[in-house]
Amino acid sequence: MDIPEKFPPLALTCGDPAGVGPEIIARWLRENPREASGVVAVGPRSWLDSLPCAGVAVGPRDFRLSPGAPNEAGQRVALEAMERAAAGTLAGEFAGVVTAPVNKAGLHGVGYEFPGQTEFFAARWGGVPVMAFVGEKMRVALATWHIPFRDVPEALTAETLRNAVAAADFLARAFAEPGATALPRIGVCGLNPHAGERGAIGTEERDRIDPTLAALRTDFPGLSDCVPADTIFRRQLLGEFDVVVALYHDQALAPLKTLEFDSAVNVSLGLKHVRTSPDHGTAYDIAGSGVASARSFACAVRAARRLVRA
Repeated sequence: MDIPEKFPPLALTCGDPAGVGPEIIARWLRENPREASGVVAVGPRSWLDSLPCAGVAVGPRDFRLSPGAPNEAGQRVALEAMERAAAGTLAGEFAGVVTAPVNKAGLHGVGYEFPGQTEFFAARWGGVPVMAFVGEKMRVALATWHIPFRDVPEALTAETLRNAVAAADFLARAFAEPGATALPRIGVCGLNPHAGERGAIGTEERDRIDPTLAALRTDFPGLSDCVPADTIFRRQLLGEFDVVVALYHDQALAPLKTLEFDSAVNVSLGLKHVRTSPDHGTAYDIAGSGVASARSFACAVRAARRLVRA
């Protein structure tokens, strides 16, 4: 699926140079040689020299990859690649960014102030971010993500829920089949077991969340009330919902990674530009062995291109 000529290329950041990012990008390019003209890799010069696509070098010229052995210099390269890709997208040089995995703890050691890449790109581009995921079977938008679980109930404000529902609506429309006219069907997870059982197991759904969803239904007619989270994803797989809104990180990621570890894509919605990434980490234990799959990265590129059009 090529981007038409009116769109600039996508930037591909190297991620942590000690992780699997550089090799899955190289593998994807080998397996998809026609894709090279539509992307620009951003990373260390020694890596770029081995790739069959255009590149933008960052970091010291003598920097070399060290698969499986993360270090401070590599963290600085990963951060510089993100900064360069974000700035290039703002300048119109890139249509969007596909990011390889980073080590957030390692980045914090070199001054990185964000809990994840979603928040980084929100700070650089503007907008109100919503973390979302697209797989072959599942599509999920998160109301909250990188916060402690104890903070989730209070974070579920009317504004937070509206942002998540609006992102879910956009996601459903962007990935709808050509010619589809039906309104997106959006299912919302309950916070408590059995979605609170009308207040018997928790009052958040009855007193705050469901009333907010009722008000949002004017703009999003296909929006559900809170649905028990232990059944909602099966109902999505059976075709009842186009997108699910999860209320916290693991509520979405546990089923998603169980079913679609190699095919799910992390999508940052609500921003002024497109950013996607494969839904896996740096995988230091297999970095450099040549066994890392490029499937999730390929899906991330396809998703980025679809979102650029949308």
